Amino acid sequence: MLRIISLNLNGIRSAWSKNVYPWLQSQQADVICFQELKAQLPDLSPEMLAPDGQSAHYHCAEKKGYSGVGVWSRHLPQQVIHGFDGGEFDAEGRYLRADIGNVSVISLYLPSGSSSPERQEAKFRFLDVFLPKMGALRAEGREIVLCGDWNIAHQEADLKNWKSNRKNSGFLPEERAWLTRVFEELGWVDVYRRLYPEATDSCYTWWSNRGQAWAKNVGWRIDYQIATPGIATTARAASIYKAERFSDHAPLIIDYDYPFSPDAN
Repeated sequence: MLRIISLNLNGIRSAWSKNVYPWLQSQQADVICFQELKAQLPDLSPEMLAPDGQSAHYHCAEKKGYSGVGVWSRHLPQQVIHGFDGGEFDAEGRYLRADIGNVSVISLYLPSGSSSPERQEAKFRFLDVFLPKMGALRAEGREIVLCGDWNIAHQEADLKNWKSNRKNSGFLPEERAWLTRVFEELGWVDVYRRLYPEATDSCYTWWSNRGQAWAKNVGWRIDYQIATPGIATTARAASIYKAERFSDHAPLIIDYDYPFSPDAN
């Protein structure tokens, strides 16, 4: 069984102070994808840089205390790719790919547009440049899993207050339509939704720090594992870990019954 975990840390140092590391070690995951490191390499502890039993790789943002992604793997990747186009978003540390044998796993952190109209425009620019990238990845013919915080709730079932959020970033019609194109035109698979097509309140992965969103489970599903069809069809179980809180996001764990060959070329 191939276990992949995705988790937006909302600051790697913050999550470490909340004991995320012992939990990660207990999971025996083959690959772990992180988003929102909010740190540069010199800020990382020896434990973060060389976790026990894992090969750790990071793509940090140039701006301090901002964005950044990471991938841990129990097997040494044959190739690690930092960034996807050399443009403005690579400087923000939003894409890190690890080729591990016959599978590629990508940690992805889409921009949020909620802070200002300017950031929403940046988010739309990201969607414009990343859709062709999604097409190019599909054309490779490899089995690929893109893990991360996509900052988009795709369906009404993916957030509690969908009616009042129809004009808000993360649930805009243009954003939702973009994800529909990823699935319907390019053929990518939303693995959690494939397993649990009817899930509603149990599917959320992020809760606002405002009000009592966590206590009342007023959440959003914005963290996904989106995969090529071959590996997606082998997914057997998905879970969202909520027994402990390491971040304002919860870890998304998916087990694939895939013939993973980490040493294959």
